Parts: sequence; structure tokens; C-alpha cells
Amino acid sequence: MLVTTTVPAVLDIEASGFGRRSYPIEVGCILPDGKTFCTLIRPEPDWVHWDPEAEKLHHISRELAETVGKSALDVAHLLNTHLRGQTVYSDGWANDFSWIGALFEAVDMSPYFKLDNLRSLLSEDEAARWHDVKQQVLEELGEQRHRASSDARVLQRTLQKLMAQRV
Repeated sequence: MLVTTTVPAVLDIEASGFGRRSYPIEVGCILPDGKTFCTLIRPEPDWVHWDPEAEKLHHISRELAETVGKSALDVAHLLNTHLRGQTVYSDGWANDFSWIGALFEAVDMSPYFKLDNLRSLLSEDEAARWHDVKQQVLEELGEQRHRASSDARVLQRTLQKLMAQRV
């Protein structure tokens, strides 16, 4: 469990769907200083899986990712530049870990950061209160689009609120 009041970097990924053939189409991160970055990822030629239900959820079409997205190589470099040497946390660690792996594997690179489960930062009590506190954060922030950087901001603020309540 984290014992400092410094809030860590949080990462979120939107993907083509779920399952073994899915891949990342957007990555967003909020750093400990509150700065964010977010980018669409242009699908690699062999990334063909597309789930229309996932598209309905994140409102990112394959055409948009193909047209506006950065190359996997550019995104891997961007992540390594911004996150080098840090442990970055995700609430969907199992999926996000595999999607980060797919991104870096596609360009034959390794991440220069560690991705860890956000749950590892929480006590049992904090984990039990997570959803209620997250709902409060969502209400405070108002309407949020379901996109990677917005989701990362919500996660970090939820963690920050829970950490502030520690005695």
C-alpha cells in the first residue's frame, strides 16, 4: 500500500475490443504533476480485430484511429519518454498490460516503465469504498467523455481522494 501523499501516474487504454486479438487504439496518461497526454494509435496491418460494442463505448471508429492515430512506434516512444523509470498504475491492469505488450511487441521495443495494478495501492477499506468515491469524483468533474485521458484523470483523482482520507 502506498504511504505517501504523492499521487502516481495513471494510465488508461481504449482498445479494439476484448480478448486475445484485441489491441490498443488510444492511450492516455496523467502524470503525478497533473499533466496529461493522450493519443490515438493507428492499427498495425495485422491488427484486424474490431468489436462494434467497444466502439459504441469509447466512440472511436477504426477509421478515426487509422486516419488520426499515431504509429505504434511513435506511441511507444512517447510513452517511454514521458514515463521512463516510473511505475504507472492502471485499473484494468490485466487488459492494459496485454495491450501495452501488443504495442511494444509490434515495434520490437521494451517499455522503460513498469505498469502495475492500481488495486495494489489500496487498503481493503479503500478498495471497498473505491466505487463510491469514484462516483463522487465523476459528479464533481461533470460530464466526462469515455476516453483514455479522461478516464485516467478520474482514476487518479479517485486515488487522490482516498489517499487524502488516510490517517
